[in-house]
Amino acid sequence: MWSARTLWTLTLAAIAIYLFFAWDAVRTGVPLWLVLVGIPVIYFAVIVLFTVACFSVAWLFHTERPAEVRLDAYGCARLFGNELRSLLFSASRMMFYRWAAPESPPLRADLPVLLVHGVLCNAGVWGRLMRYLRKRNIDPLYLISYGPPLIGIDAFAQQLGERIDEVLDSTGARQVVLVTHSMGGLVARAYIEKEGGAKLRRVITLAAPNHGSALAWLFPGVCLAQMRPGNAWLAALNRRTTGNPPPLVSIWSWHDSMVAPQTSSRLAGAANIELIGIGHNALLGDPSVFALVAAELDRVAAAATVVSTPVAAAAVGTAA
Repeated sequence: MWSARTLWTLTLAAIAIYLFFAWDAVRTGVPLWLVLVGIPVIYFAVIVLFTVACFSVAWLFHTERPAEVRLDAYGCARLFGNELRSLLFSASRMMFYRWAAPESPPLRADLPVLLVHGVLCNAGVWGRLMRYLRKRNIDPLYLISYGPPLIGIDAFAQQLGERIDEVLDSTGARQVVLVTHSMGGLVARAYIEKEGGAKLRRVITLAAPNHGSALAWLFPGVCLAQMRPGNAWLAALNRRTTGNPPPLVSIWSWHDSMVAPQTSSRLAGAANIELIGIGHNALLGDPSVFALVAAELDRVAAAATVVSTPVAAAAVGTAA
């Protein structure tokens, strides 16, 4: 898988370079324990600097927040700490994605759920949400890891369409529910614009940069360019409409650390759910977000049951 292979390559290369210089340091008298401790310390420092950089850019381009959603000092510290903790373990989840997020085996189901990750990630980011949903008896859960990571969003949308068809074929279902994070929301919307919404029961997006994000300017790649505010591809996506789009729920945070301005996640025609004090990656590990996603899935399942019951009753009456 593209993201996992890239992370393994970068990690092993970084460790090899560090050990090369560390060996000389040990030979000149530096204690071995200090050299070994340096590995996690350097990793922690890199993630801290990355988190600080993201919050700094997000602040520079942030949406002016109403007084009722502003955070005090403790709230800001908690916001930063939760985002940092999520990022610290993000790489390992993606490197070991097959174990971090095991998907359900093919089985008959009326309402399969397909989880769609964001930019520069893979399916491993979904492990915590999957464990929560399975404890709530929400299953089966399926995954996609699209790539290569820096190509265009339309190519990702095509891969998503193929994966949707695979899930429908393996479960016998007529529709799936999509749960997406970050750019995954744009991938889902691009799929809908091309293929329509007939195969989708509902789309639940977390922190989708529907109108772009200033942080996309910091990274290379076609898909990152498409997420820059004012990009022609994104503007065209937001102008286009489909004949029968599925219901869409946009869950987003006033304190998103990677979607800036944060109100970029608002989408006309969607049910927009606003959160406070949760960073971009922390959304993937926050219990309140899990509860919202589970509640939406329960509503979809309940609505499907209500619709199917009269049909079944009518069929019995006709047979009689």
